[in-house]
Amino acid sequence: MKIDRMRIAGALAAGLLGLVWLAQAGRLMAQATATAPAEAPAAAVGTAGIHGHVNDPTGLPVTSGEVRLTTDKNPNNVDRKFEYTFPIDASGNYKGSGIKPGNYVAVVYQNNNTVDFMSAPMMAGEDKTVDFDMSRKAYIDKMSPAERDQMEELKKANAATMAKNAKIETLNALMKQAVANMQAGDYASAIKAMSDATTAKPDEAILWETLGDAQMGDAVAADTKAKASHTTDATVPDKLTAAETSYQKALTLNAAAAKPRPELPAAANNQLGAVYGRLAMTYEAADKDKRSDAMKSMAAAYDAAAKADAKGAVKYYLNESVMLYNASLKTGVADGLADAADKAIAADPTRADAYFFKAEGLAPLITMGPDGKTLVAPPGLVDACNQYIKLAPAGVHAADLKGILAGLQEQVQTNYKAPPAPKRK
Repeated sequence: MKIDRMRIAGALAAGLLGLVWLAQAGRLMAQATATAPAEAPAAAVGTAGIHGHVNDPTGLPVTSGEVRLTTDKNPNNVDRKFEYTFPIDASGNYKGSGIKPGNYVAVVYQNNNTVDFMSAPMMAGEDKTVDFDMSRKAYIDKMSPAERDQMEELKKANAATMAKNAKIETLNALMKQAVANMQAGDYASAIKAMSDATTAKPDEAILWETLGDAQMGDAVAADTKAKASHTTDATVPDKLTAAETSYQKALTLNAAAAKPRPELPAAANNQLGAVYGRLAMTYEAADKDKRSDAMKSMAAAYDAAAKADAKGAVKYYLNESVMLYNASLKTGVADGLADAADKAIAADPTRADAYFFKAEGLAPLITMGPDGKTLVAPPGLVDACNQYIKLAPAGVHAADLKGILAGLQEQVQTNYKAPPAPKRK
């Protein structure tokens, strides 16, 4: 049976690292460059327009407040009247039109205070650019020593935040690149991208999980290629072990994180289950102990995935069943398959595949009766066959399971009502 449930490329990984922004006094936001001013509308005939950009003393955009126009040249006049008011947007830009020509002062106004001002004479038909750069020397020179100290602290904090943003943007780009590489089957490039990412930020769980996906994909691709040429690839166990290490690292980091990613434990443990299942299939009969240990680890990983995502438990137990079934096709040993199927059935008794896997796990236990002619079924086999046939009478395994029942001289049951699915917690 082809494994078609296993996540290979780590699609959930891309885009999960969010950019970290610094907010200061409700208006400072970390970003590398200011957005260019929006184009102002052409001034109507006989009137003027104005537009521009406003930076604070640290060189970052002012993201709130207004630019106001007044003809009152006295900045100390508490009763100063403003003829026009234009809001400053989130990028630090403002614009306005329909202004009567005149000799104005443009004022940056915040919290009922004048923050900066510029002379702004306006002529009819003019679209005037007036930018406010509060990092200019003339503005800084008027600041008090305490204000200058505060400004320097803000500059340091903003610089650190922008450096952090730049690093996170780089990591996001590496994750996006790795996912694209995996989708294209270029696992070597994906591994390189995520190795660089984990080196740059070794404490981020999602990076290690994505690296594990790339390593897992590389192992599967190598094994598939070898099987197509009827050979074996000796590097596959090492590739799988590398993926195991990355997934375990992801789980450890996530558990220790201040804000663990809730989806990661189920996803990483599901992948770990597949890693252990494939490792078990690489061991020959002489490595029964290693094979047994891998099987135990696989069952534990799928149990952990189901515990982390109780609503999706059936898919993890079906994945476990698929791994055990594929192993049985190679080794002829179906140990654990019926137990995994029972867990899937307990999670959702309406899934026909679970009953097929249970039947396949129990079929090797058929024995010959005392008369030497009659086959004796182990407990649960006949019911598993009938349950599958009832749920999927035209299913791909229906004929095979009917054959088992015929060999056991058991009658196929056709009247059946599917049990209700268990309530989700």
